[in-house]
Amino acid sequence: MAATDADTNGLLRELAPQVVGVLTRQYGDFDTAEDAVQEALLAAATQWPDGGVPHNPRGWLIQVASRRLTEQVRSERARRRREELAARREPADRRSAPPADEETPPDRDDTLILLFMCAHPALTPASAVALTLRSVGGLTTAEIARAFMVPEATMAQRISRAKQRIKTSGIPFEMPDRTDWGPRLDAMLSVLYLIFNEGYTSSVGPELQRVELSREAIRLARAVHQHLPDDSEVAGLLALMLLNHARSPARTGPGGELIPLAEQDRSLWDGRAIDEGIALVTGALPRGPVGPYQVQAAVAAVHDEAKHVEETDWPQILALYGVLERLSANPVVSLNRAVAAAMVHGPAAGLDIVEALDADGRLAGHHRLYAVRAHLLEMLGDRPAAIENYRAAANRTTSLPERHHLTIRAARLASAAAGRDRRAKDSPAT
Repeated sequence: MAATDADTNGLLRELAPQVVGVLTRQYGDFDTAEDAVQEALLAAATQWPDGGVPHNPRGWLIQVASRRLTEQVRSERARRRREELAARREPADRRSAPPADEETPPDRDDTLILLFMCAHPALTPASAVALTLRSVGGLTTAEIARAFMVPEATMAQRISRAKQRIKTSGIPFEMPDRTDWGPRLDAMLSVLYLIFNEGYTSSVGPELQRVELSREAIRLARAVHQHLPDDSEVAGLLALMLLNHARSPARTGPGGELIPLAEQDRSLWDGRAIDEGIALVTGALPRGPVGPYQVQAAVAAVHDEAKHVEETDWPQILALYGVLERLSANPVVSLNRAVAAAMVHGPAAGLDIVEALDADGRLAGHHRLYAVRAHLLEMLGDRPAAIENYRAAANRTTSLPERHHLTIRAARLASAAAGRDRRAKDSPAT
């Protein structure tokens, strides 16, 4: 059957980790298996939209990737040893390659194992993110490089180093032992959250958000949730992504400019994603243990449930940030609590928290510290100090939409102050 490019890309991303898993188990070499699968994915992306999706697309990819891998193996000095190893692992009745479209026996889905491997704590966060997007997400090196705005050669080196690190560490291609489950799962969820955040608010470049990255993180989080439906933090992370991503259509204006939460047209929010996210976090919290992703999802749910900004339950948000602060000593959480405290107890209360954060140095020079301080000073009526901090925040962010937004806030305050001074000067003395 004919397939659109979008249909093909979606199917390939779903099948990519399964095929990598099959070849890694069969040949015992993740590095070469992953390279071979990438070539098969490229071949499919070229052929399927015009020629149609094969009857057995997974089998097609396995066969094409196997041929590519065999060609790679034969060109290496260890060809004979590896072929003998592969032959011993293959049942005797399967040693002649069947047609690519022939139905293959049902096989296990290795997506979860592959996610554990790509998000191993031995890798740096940047390497784990890149390898996860390529090996599990099915993105090409060029696509990942474009998403993170680095040269393709740089991203290729990053991925190559990550695969080499896995190879030399001897990480087995298998589900980790339950004794090692916690740290490995935490690392995996952290990598998925990093991918989502980079898509939700791009750290560099002219665009506020890269929706394709956020969607990919949500897709992978769904895959983990399907494998681990009873894990409350997995459900919490998926809920958090959905509840935040639901606001994406309202976060930017016609020219790509940033629209803050308080000013967004909430009718543009994705109601189905909000309902799904609320159901997930509502079901996860009673199961426990309560973790940071669940609490962050609960905060997002309170925001999303408010039909108008004035209906936001700030006391509940403040209480949730207090819980989150006890769960994770993250200064960004404290900064968010400062905003909630200002909304409940007044801007002076929020500023006290901001100044304490500034004093301890954990957010030294971070643009968000200056941006929050500017917002609270504006609430307090101290326009000159607010203008100064908006400008300081604008000078420190690497996101062009954020810089533009902060610069405009400073300019508007300065213009309003100048207008007030002119009116005061022109008014008759009493």
